[in-house]
Amino acid sequence: MGQTAYQTIDVHPLSGLLGAEIKGVNLADLDDEQFTEIRQVFLEHSVIFFRDQDLTPEHHIAFANRWGEINVNRFFKPVEGYPMIAEVSKEPDQEKNIGSNWHTDHSYDQIPALGSILYAHEVPEVGGDTMFASMYAAYDTLSDGLKETLSGLNAIHSSRHTFGRKPTNQRNQDIGGRIRNRELATQDAVHPVVIRHPDTGRKALYINSAFTVQFEGWTKEESQPLLQYLYRHAVNPTFTCRFHWEKGSVGFWDNRATWHCALNDYPGQRRFMHRITVEGVSLS
Repeated sequence: MGQTAYQTIDVHPLSGLLGAEIKGVNLADLDDEQFTEIRQVFLEHSVIFFRDQDLTPEHHIAFANRWGEINVNRFFKPVEGYPMIAEVSKEPDQEKNIGSNWHTDHSYDQIPALGSILYAHEVPEVGGDTMFASMYAAYDTLSDGLKETLSGLNAIHSSRHTFGRKPTNQRNQDIGGRIRNRELATQDAVHPVVIRHPDTGRKALYINSAFTVQFEGWTKEESQPLLQYLYRHAVNPTFTCRFHWEKGSVGFWDNRATWHCALNDYPGQRRFMHRITVEGVSLS
């Protein structure tokens, strides 16, 4: 990945394939030239990070609005007075966290999200990092034969089995209490297995274990061997980067080009974030 020269921001890549930390920026007071360069970094690196930000909910919303329309989350508790901001939390007495499996957000929507902007209010003393994986790299490193096979496939995605299922035991109830409106988990969507990114034009693998159910026209049983192979392939460590959160950190990932996984390695500690999801465009 070549390094682009930027005039108004300081960019530090986190790995060779994705992720960059942007310094010298106050997201609460962002001028148009800085925003233009930030957008370029986002498209080039797929996930971007900022530290030492002091954002009110209004600042968070204003930054999100510069990227597109905001998706009001159906399933997470909203911040009081700000329905466009969702709380992503884990309390000290809770065992499970949200987002601990590799996934991309909102693939179950007919028009999936562009990305999500996460702002750290409280973080554990140790642990609580987030991993990201490049779906450009996941696609690029497939064999020509498998690329050809996938090029004609669509996959079915659904929110039903993740957000619609009621907790069946005490362990699941630990996280189940943080999922709301399960009756609204009725979303099903069909997307190409390989998409062409609407902004970069690059091809990316577009499936994930949290929401992909099966290949269109295949049974679930037939779909699983190939899906499981792709899930394993997509999280090759060389495709990934890792971000360590601090209070005031902001992360913004491209849902069309990345997966992410929130590590659950901070027992007995609190982690509290605000998240805004930005609407995208059709991937068909």
